[in-house]
Amino acid sequence: MADTNTRTLEMVFTTAAGKEVTVAVKDPKEGLTLAEVQAVMESIIARNIFVSTSGDLVSVKEAQIRQLAITELT
Repeated sequence: MADTNTRTLEMVFTTAAGKEVTVAVKDPKEGLTLAEVQAVMESIIARNIFVSTSGDLVSVKEAQIRQLAITELT
């Protein structure tokens, strides 16, 4: 039986239309702090890096690391 852990950093933004957009990054480095992630998110907003169908990303809503454990059945 093989066990696998997958970690994903999820950065959630609010758009100009008030909708939420999530940008996910697989396998983020260990030890990330909220301050580091918020700084990156603010930079993404300031540089208008991503385009969304509901408008520009205008504010940081939240950030989290999602961890998924998978155990294969054999």
